[in-house]
Amino acid sequence: MHGDGAKAYPVVGLTWLVLIIAAGVVVVIGILLAIAVFRRRNITPLLLDEKMPLSHPVATSWITIGVAISSVLLLIALVWTAVVFADISNPPRKTAFTIEITGHQWWWQVRYMGHSSDTILSTANEIHIPTGVPVKLELKTADVIHSFWIPALSGKMDTIPNQTNTTWIEADKPGIYYGQCTEYCGVEHAKMRMLMVAQPPAEFQQWWRHSLQPATPPKADDARQGMISFVVHCGSCHTVAGTDAMGVLGPDLSHLASRKMIAAGTIPNTPAYLSGWIADPQAMKPGNLMPKLELTGPELANIRTYLETLK
Repeated sequence: MHGDGAKAYPVVGLTWLVLIIAAGVVVVIGILLAIAVFRRRNITPLLLDEKMPLSHPVATSWITIGVAISSVLLLIALVWTAVVFADISNPPRKTAFTIEITGHQWWWQVRYMGHSSDTILSTANEIHIPTGVPVKLELKTADVIHSFWIPALSGKMDTIPNQTNTTWIEADKPGIYYGQCTEYCGVEHAKMRMLMVAQPPAEFQQWWRHSLQPATPPKADDARQGMISFVVHCGSCHTVAGTDAMGVLGPDLSHLASRKMIAAGTIPNTPAYLSGWIADPQAMKPGNLMPKLELTGPELANIRTYLETLK
């Protein structure tokens, strides 16, 4: 059990405290129960017309000791919890920028709110952040209640209809951190995942600048044919910057080939999985809102080839 960010470290310590207390309680109760079961005592059985004493000095002392120890431990846990909550409620310094994250059934829309309109970036499911600086998150939902959680970096926070919840997150070292929706939100709740990629600040800025660029027009014939087919079959739901595909119902695919996973973190972004996802998304993620397209073999191959150019 560990954390990798300024918001996670205090929570890890609190979690270990609660775990140790809970384990101690289990051990003590187990020992006392074993003593009660195996200890031999000469107790005269009560007759039917006799009454059980309401109290006993030994029993009363055990209850008093137990209540006293429990109260002290619970008070320590309560105070520590309050201190941790106060410590992580606000970032230690000013946030670098804001990321707007919107939950959909069943994927995550991600918008980087730049300092001007030409630096606003839209992507999906794979969230990049710079290391060593706090980032503000604005959590929303397009439909039902979801819950955003990156276990190694931050606690859970729900996305609630008609409400914006704000939090912050920070990673102190580069790496890939996996997250999950933790509020049941429909049939594919378990496959509503996300990746958070923490990068050194210079590398992150380079990624942001590159991601703002429109898709490069393909040069190969099959990729060009794939772009045409993509716009016709997929452009009403998906966006690829620099093309006529400007749909908003599904994830923005402008730089799909640079992502490590597809289908909201469900399957690896490889040619084989990508082909299977395009051909029959319901077979891989039943219940998702992407329809099965009636594509010919050449159309499927061309669309996949085109999507592989979107880096």
